[in-house]
This record gives sequence, structure tokens and C-alpha cells, in this order.
Amino acid sequence: MPDKILVTGGAGFIGSHVAEELLAMEKDVVVLDDLSGGSAGNVPRGARFIKGSIQDTALIKSVFREHKFKYVFHLAAYAAEGLSHFIKKFNYENNLIGSVNLINAAVNHNVKCFAFTSSIAVYGANQLPMTEEMAPSPEDSYGIAKLAVEQELKVSKRLFGLDYVIFRPHNVYGERQNINDKYRNVIGIFMNQIMAGRPLTVFGDGKQKRAFTYVKDISPVMAGSLFDRRAYGQTFNIGADKPYSVNGLIGKVCAAMGAPRCEVRHLPARLEVKYAFSSHKKVEKFFAYRPKYSLEDGLARMAAWAKTSKCVATTKFSNIEIMKNLPKSWA
Repeated sequence: MPDKILVTGGAGFIGSHVAEELLAMEKDVVVLDDLSGGSAGNVPRGARFIKGSIQDTALIKSVFREHKFKYVFHLAAYAAEGLSHFIKKFNYENNLIGSVNLINAAVNHNVKCFAFTSSIAVYGANQLPMTEEMAPSPEDSYGIAKLAVEQELKVSKRLFGLDYVIFRPHNVYGERQNINDKYRNVIGIFMNQIMAGRPLTVFGDGKQKRAFTYVKDISPVMAGSLFDRRAYGQTFNIGADKPYSVNGLIGKVCAAMGAPRCEVRHLPARLEVKYAFSSHKKVEKFFAYRPKYSLEDGLARMAAWAKTSKCVATTKFSNIEIMKNLPKSWA
């Protein structure tokens, strides 16, 4: 029988692509997702879908008892770094406590390997490019939660023998991304604004630099890592190498969307790491990893998908916990 694998967040963006890759390997995939940021339509054909939250400990226990997973790929999270300062309770309950529920179940049911999608947000404002050997120093609540889960996995390996693989992707974009969330995913935000005929909003001067990663460049490597014992106990940066400023990104997104003239509205700068991009020498060494898609290629593919998707007005986060210093556009 094929290996049975739990993919949390498999109705979301990166999770659905990882689940798709696992199914292509003829694995038995069960997707767990609460649909808070994803869609049941994203769940790839062939996967079994369970609607539920990783915060529901009774459900987690029941699902693990029933399915006896050999592997877990944990991608469920609310990945809004900037907003995480203002939704600390939600951030830690969803991104940390929910992860701990999964780790507990994985230990209790003798899971062979637990793959976790972390983030380069754990590094904070470090020297560039960021490497896995650097001491993490996250500057937002999202990064703090991700780092805490990484540390829990390392402790669980030492005490309980739970093997793990950690990936730190960054600024991932592509088909199935939630383009209706105004708090995260700048490329999706820009595409939504273009389709709605609104100005593109930029925090600060737009000189922030990021390397933007097309999802299909990373999902095959991430999925395959579960079956490569050399990867066990390892942490990998994964993503694109070439950084772009937000200002430079705007022209490329507008071109991909067929909108040569895009109005830009600059908003007051918010607290964020100015420059963030990482080295991928380690993942290249382990997996012969080489991105196949240029930024222009990836944007063209995402734009073609976005134009066929449902673009709706962005909604406000329903439970902001701290209003002090919240950017006005988020209020």
C-alpha cells in the first residue's frame, strides 16, 4: 500500500501544490484544512479532504487514530508577517499551538517524518544573503511562532525520535494564491488591485527588496524531501535567488497583467525588514535544486490564472487585537 501522508493546509496555496506533487508520486494523501484562507476547489483530485482546524485537538487525535499516517507535511498557517504584530493571540494559537497539536499527535502515533514549512521571517534583519547557519532573530510575531515550532521539532527529535525536515521559503507566488487578502502576498495584492482598477498601494518608498519565488519551483523539492533520509534533521532555505525592489516588481506585475499604466499610491512606511533574501547553497547541494522559472515566466503563469479567478473586494481581518500603530489602510 502507498504511504499515507497528512497535508495540513492542502486546500491553500503552497499546500495544494505539495499535495499535488505527492499524488503524482502515487502517495495516499489526506488534506486537513479549515478553509479560512483556501478553497475546497484547490484540493487536488485524488486526495481525501477533511474540513477542520489544527486547533481542534479532538479532531486531530481522531484523524491520526483513523489514518495512521506515516508522514506529516504541515503547511497550515496564517502567513501575514506585518499583521501578526496586531493579532498576536490569533497568530500564536493558529501558528504555534496548532502546530504543537500536530507534533504531539505525530509523536504519539510514531510518524516517520514531520515536514514543516517555516519562513525566512525567522532571520529578522540579518546580514544578506541569509544562511541556515545564522542565529535567528525574528522581528515579528509570525517569525517568532515559526521559530518556536522549529525548536519544538528539534526537541521532539532528541526526546522522542521524531524525524523532521524544515523548509524556509520566502515570498512565494503563483496559481491558487489568495489574491483577495489585503494583508499578505504583495503580488496577489497588486493583481487584485489591477483587476479592480484601483491604484497599487506601496508601504514606504518601495525600495524594500525581496526575492520572489514561483510555487512550482519549490513544491517538487519540498514534497520529495520526505523520502530522502539525508534531509532528515535538516533546515533548508528554498526559493528564488535574485532580489527585486517593490518598485521594480510593480512594472513586471503590470506587464504580466497587460496593464502598462499602473497608478501607484505610497502609504506611510510600516515596521518591516527592509531587505530579505536568502542563500540556497544548502538545498542546491542536497537536492540539485535549480529554479526553472524566471520572475517574468512565473508572473505570466499567475496572471493567466488570476484573470480566470474570482476577484472580489478585499475584506478586513475580523479580529484585530491591537489598534495602536496599526497602518491606517488596515484599520
